[in-house]
Amino acid sequence: MFVNSRSAQGRAARGMRAGVGIAVGAALVASLGACSSEPAESGPVTLTFQTWVPNIEPVVENFNEQHDDIQVEVEAITAGPDGGYAAMLSAVDAGNPADVAQVGYDQMASFLLRNALEDITEYVQDDVDVFSEWQLAANTFNDRIYGIPQASGPMGMFYRTDLFEQYGVAVPTTWEEYEQAARQIRAANPEAYIAVFAANQAPWIMGLAEQAGTPWFQAEGDEWAVDIANEDTLRMAEFWQRMIDEDLVKIENDLSSEWYADIQAGRVLSWMSGSWADAIIRGNAPDTAGLWGAAELPQWDAAEPRSASWGGGSSNVVLRGSDHPREAAEFALWLNSNVDSVSMLTEAGAGWPAISDVDSVPAIQDSPEVFEFFGGQDIWDVFAASNEQIALDWTWPPLTDSLYGFVTDEMRSAVESGTPLPQAFENIETRMVDEMEAAGLAVAR
Repeated sequence: MFVNSRSAQGRAARGMRAGVGIAVGAALVASLGACSSEPAESGPVTLTFQTWVPNIEPVVENFNEQHDDIQVEVEAITAGPDGGYAAMLSAVDAGNPADVAQVGYDQMASFLLRNALEDITEYVQDDVDVFSEWQLAANTFNDRIYGIPQASGPMGMFYRTDLFEQYGVAVPTTWEEYEQAARQIRAANPEAYIAVFAANQAPWIMGLAEQAGTPWFQAEGDEWAVDIANEDTLRMAEFWQRMIDEDLVKIENDLSSEWYADIQAGRVLSWMSGSWADAIIRGNAPDTAGLWGAAELPQWDAAEPRSASWGGGSSNVVLRGSDHPREAAEFALWLNSNVDSVSMLTEAGAGWPAISDVDSVPAIQDSPEVFEFFGGQDIWDVFAASNEQIALDWTWPPLTDSLYGFVTDEMRSAVESGTPLPQAFENIETRMVDEMEAAGLAVAR
């Protein structure tokens, strides 16, 4: 069985919280049993690093200046299944991969299914305790490490402080309060909404499901248990169906030109998104500087707060077939654990740091431009709390590209054709089970 080590780490760290596994079949486990263990070469080696992080070249140059034995060349790639991922997998199959590559947490199981990753445990196991527990767990399978976590997008709620105050709306801490706030806003200004329902954003929908409680995928022996239409997800779906039916949220794609106009004009008052979204708001609504704040997600159970990460996060992996796995692992580890490097990555827009000690990261502690835009609030306190509330039980399955497509299709059908949201999640489950079985994965019935 191929098990994601969120299970073991969750049990050890949280005792009462059940672990969750990933099963991808005994044949895959056998194929992953042998990893490269070539000794390091004498003299300098050159690595290729494929990444989509913008402006990362100065960070890599900082590494090069501090290491005579390893030099790294950056190769910019496009994020997503049809861009960088396809190129990575093709290169692995052809035997000429890059050494280090950027891979999302949501893609780790799919890359393992393709036997595309090197086991780097022997190179990094003594140094990975610096990373956030849930982010390290997303890169650990069968107690073996296949990636170094880089960053994530813990979710929070950005909101217009001035308009919440003008309309007499308190910042909601529960979903019941969120619904009440939506009603108050609609009553105060018929042109305004608390938020949009963004049917185009599968990561947002799945983040809401993750925060709601029960995970969609678990392992039972060598089989997958798929429970997308679970009680907690259906509760979340019924909530948003009511918000749609009663015109309490606007039906609109986020990050669209219409959405940007609504954000700028104060017709949409909040956005639940990842920590990185501050830059989107600052860059696209500059005239609203000083009028925004950030808060944690509303809770279903305030006594047991739970959060989620937008799309998981991203790792630096060593691709199978690298001629220099040891040096590649050393680079990936340094890049994402050296405090100066992490600070530079954060400033470059990589996302929320994967290391646990974010208090040591200058870019987190001193962000005057960000704090000023958000009315003097240190918004990173909100996302630090969110990161701590991300549970260990959510697991990304193989075939996530198909999953994203099913979620988007069914959400659009719900808003365009009137399919009830609870039924949409039933449909997603049916389609995903069929897809997994067609790919040869065993699914528990």
